[in-house]
Amino acid sequence: MTDGPIIRDYKNVVDNKELVWVPLSDGRKLAARIVIPKNAVKDPVPVILEYLPYRRRDGTRARDEINMYWFAANGYAFVRLDISGTGDSDGLVEDEYVKREQDDGIEAINWLATQNWCSGSVGMIGISWGGFNGLQIAARRPPALKAVISISSTVDRYNDDVHFMGGCLLNDNMDWGSAFFTFGALPPDPKMVGKAKWAKMWEDRINGVDLYPALWMDHQRRDDFWKQGSVQEDYDLIQCPVLAVSGWADGYPTAVFKLIENMNAPCKGIIGPWGHKYPNEGVPGPAIGFLQECKRWWDHWLKGIDTDVENDPDMRLFLQESDKPAPHFDKRRGRWLGIPNWPTSGIKQDIYFLHENKLKQKIDKIITKEILTISSPQTTGVSGGEWCAYALGKIAPELPIDQREDDSGSLIFDSSPLLNPSSIVGEGKVVLRISSDKPQAFIAVRLNNIHPDGSIERVSYGVLNLSHRESSESPKNLIPNKFYDVTVKLKGIAQIIPVGHRLRIALSTSYWPLIWPSPTPVIISIDPSKSNVSLPVLYNESGFQETIFAPPEHATPLNITVKDTGEESRTLTHKFDDQSTRFVIKRDDGSSIIDDTGTEISYTKEKVLSIKKNDPLSCMSEFTCTIHYKRDDWDARLETATKLTSDKTHFFINGSLKAFNAGKLFASREFTTSIKRDCM
Repeated sequence: MTDGPIIRDYKNVVDNKELVWVPLSDGRKLAARIVIPKNAVKDPVPVILEYLPYRRRDGTRARDEINMYWFAANGYAFVRLDISGTGDSDGLVEDEYVKREQDDGIEAINWLATQNWCSGSVGMIGISWGGFNGLQIAARRPPALKAVISISSTVDRYNDDVHFMGGCLLNDNMDWGSAFFTFGALPPDPKMVGKAKWAKMWEDRINGVDLYPALWMDHQRRDDFWKQGSVQEDYDLIQCPVLAVSGWADGYPTAVFKLIENMNAPCKGIIGPWGHKYPNEGVPGPAIGFLQECKRWWDHWLKGIDTDVENDPDMRLFLQESDKPAPHFDKRRGRWLGIPNWPTSGIKQDIYFLHENKLKQKIDKIITKEILTISSPQTTGVSGGEWCAYALGKIAPELPIDQREDDSGSLIFDSSPLLNPSSIVGEGKVVLRISSDKPQAFIAVRLNNIHPDGSIERVSYGVLNLSHRESSESPKNLIPNKFYDVTVKLKGIAQIIPVGHRLRIALSTSYWPLIWPSPTPVIISIDPSKSNVSLPVLYNESGFQETIFAPPEHATPLNITVKDTGEESRTLTHKFDDQSTRFVIKRDDGSSIIDDTGTEISYTKEKVLSIKKNDPLSCMSEFTCTIHYKRDDWDARLETATKLTSDKTHFFINGSLKAFNAGKLFASREFTTSIKRDCM
């Protein structure tokens, strides 16, 4: 495996169509960039569609450049399509993953399939939003859509996205929500839509934008709002083949397991060590020749070429070796497992029992009834890293660090030193008999690896709002001091725990800043005699297939002139006088010029998260974003701010945006709302 990608120059064999308008039946037009082989009209080719709100002209252009030209040179038309109301497309943004977005996508697919350079076959590819809508549109079955590659996506918009996890409110709901609040109000490019039109389009977008985090928090249960677009409601609706891809440092590995385990149509999975990145640029490495893997997929399903993808292992997983905890890895050590059939009989469940603050696989004596209690400081969780690591590089230390600080506020159960290495592969679970002294509470569970030197690595984790113990559709508050049997699912992982290391289960009543706290401090009681841990351990690799990926290849990267490199900083401050903690994350992307368009772009974002050690109602999250587009004929800047606080009964969200044209205030809006807490 090479340290960097193999770069190939394809510009002499493809054509770049910078702006193609895709017409819709209601008169709107969607803006597309299309790169096709030069001979495509004489010899039509399949289309690969990536359908996003992130501005093909200047937002995803760097990634598009290395991917689009590569695919076009390898026999495909690649189409980057702006969702309605974003980039240069007509219309307004409504929300994430709305039915209209799917309707528009289906119309676009039908139109693309009829173009004289298209063979009539279409595939969809995308990471995150594009991975989501690839699955959602596949469930609608447009005839020309023959296959999907879905990266870092979800099948359950409620329980497995940036909004809620185990019925707990994620702080990422505000973090991503502030970003989307910004994206929804960005202007089109006047060179694309015309100077006479762009200002009106920008004004309409600003007037049409919503305070999206509040919209999502209006739905604190898994209701029809979330079921729309959650393909797990009926996997059988997807009848085209799906290649599902994610990374262990990503927020979205769960969908890969669920798709393979539940789809009847052909489905294969790849999970590497990466964060939220295309695997050909995967960080932490090793990155892989992902574009070549995609070509094998497309060649088979879009062209009918026998590339043997049907005989690929159901699941290709990167089995990570143990490493000392660190906020960033350039590369993880490990090896690939090619598992022909998933689930595999080579994985057995190792059961550990909780007993006398220890994890034991066998208990030889009668268990004495013991009840253990925990009431964690509200700051327990500061070592947890990001819910989703975007893997932006060393300037973005996003991964969980040494867990000793968080463990100090937790109830812990340790195993004996392992006599044999243990390869944990898959999704574990923890069953707890539990009670709370308050009607609302949650439990955070971490699976940790204790190194011989005492450093503690988080391997996996899970959280559960105890009001959602039976259902997220119909949550019920707890009866104080009544014991319940609950199951906490652990995030999937593939990692070796070496000989001499110990496993630890750590339980806490707080997990800030990842999770918004319960309205009051709680005391949780655990009955260890009725609690256990189930870990999927790989015992037998018989029949596994060798998995070797080619080194990553890219087309020639985009020419960018960097004026200012920017920087990122993360500062955690504990104050002794009022026992408060303040976590400040500053991201400055600097300033760069896209050489072929002449557009200069700068972006900054600041997150300020704060809480007092013993007061959950002191929790506050503030986000500010500034994005600036500048060219000889264009100077547009947008500034946004959002803030979340709460009391015992309500959440309070404020938002503001200011738009500037050539340095002068162009438009502004203010939002203020309160939302009743619903078993949160």
